[in-house]
Amino acid sequence: MNRTVVATARAVLPNAMFASARLVRRYTRQAGRLPNLVTPKTFNEKMLHRLLFDRRPILTMLADKYAVREYVKERVGAHVLTELYWTTTDPSDIPFEILPQKFVVKPTHGSGWVRLVADKTSVDRAGLIETCADWLRQNYYDVAAEWVYKNIEPRIMIEEFIGGGTSAPADYKLFVFDGRAELIAIHVGRFGDHRSNVYGRSWNQLDVRFSFPNLEQEVDPPKHLGEMIAYAEALGRGLDFVRVDLYDTDEQVYFGEMTITAGGAVDSFDPVAFDRQLGDMWHLASGRREENGRRR
Repeated sequence: MNRTVVATARAVLPNAMFASARLVRRYTRQAGRLPNLVTPKTFNEKMLHRLLFDRRPILTMLADKYAVREYVKERVGAHVLTELYWTTTDPSDIPFEILPQKFVVKPTHGSGWVRLVADKTSVDRAGLIETCADWLRQNYYDVAAEWVYKNIEPRIMIEEFIGGGTSAPADYKLFVFDGRAELIAIHVGRFGDHRSNVYGRSWNQLDVRFSFPNLEQEVDPPKHLGEMIAYAEALGRGLDFVRVDLYDTDEQVYFGEMTITAGGAVDSFDPVAFDRQLGDMWHLASGRREENGRRR
């Protein structure tokens, strides 16, 4: 589909219909076939089903990087939250002078938008302010057609930089189905040589890859693995599926975010059959019975 056709479709179709068409087209290009949306079987098909049809308000709240903090506080406690230094809708008022040497800047309403500031004395303040302003001008729904982001209030958050180094710490992504953490993906080098391994809940490595190559060395289990699983399951309780992203340090576990549309329905799996195996863990019907994260 060339740009002229896309532009014409955007002009003549209602916004929601155009977004749905984009999602189905994106899935079809990645999978090489049309999705089964009547009885979805694979993880990607079920994620596409969520993107197209699931409109529970709790999903938007959990995707909102500011609003989710209160949910986390209620479910597992404020101690797992990073320190929040500043929140604003006007990045020109960022108080650089009183911020610590290292911090993280991200918007509330997107995915993949983040700036790690490891040394504020060398940061281009004007450039960072303009980046934040650009984020605020955009609705991530228009970028990725993912409904959960459509109604999030755009804000800029400045929060604690986790870890003692100057790069992003290892990111542990726990896949939680019906309140049970079934697997854990560790991601390292997210802003460079991005690699990932996948483990079961007992830290048994699985011979699978999705979206990124494996790490070249074995990885010891995180120091607080048991706590990470307990936190993820508490946060995912009452939901059919959510991915809970956590960080582990020598001192404690920190909350990263809750990812509602993991992979955007276009994750690549090796072996391909793992897409179906992961899909078998996800019971969509249970999600439709829930309201605001509680069973009816």
